[in-house]
Amino acid sequence: MASGWTLLWRYSLFAVLATAANLGAQRLVLMGGDRPGRYLIAVLAGTAVGLVVKYVLDKRWIFGDDETGLKAHGRKFTLYTIMGGVTTALFWGAETGFWLWFGTHEAREIGALLGLMVGYVVKYQLDRRITFAPRAGDL
Repeated sequence: MASGWTLLWRYSLFAVLATAANLGAQRLVLMGGDRPGRYLIAVLAGTAVGLVVKYVLDKRWIFGDDETGLKAHGRKFTLYTIMGGVTTALFWGAETGFWLWFGTHEAREIGALLGLMVGYVVKYQLDRRITFAPRAGDL
């Protein structure tokens, strides 16, 4: 396991990378227009892309999990996604609130960034304690 500062820097860098992937995917979808239905598709696509990017990086480089196989990945990705569901509510709430309040893409992205920052702090704690915690049979 990495030292505290190394872990913080990695986790922060990975959060930035996943955020960029998320917002990049949203921008690609929104290039086709910004009707309400398109916005929902953009948010869902961005969230999915960010989730996969962050899982792959966190699993190996944050939590030092080298377990392989479909069963292990399936269980952990499911838990990771559930924990992400909790924190995604923070992200979506902030992003959508800024979008509705200010009505600009810049404000939407600021709301997304704020929501993601808070969400990632909460998510780390959930993943450390639940998703990547050693199971009783593993000790």
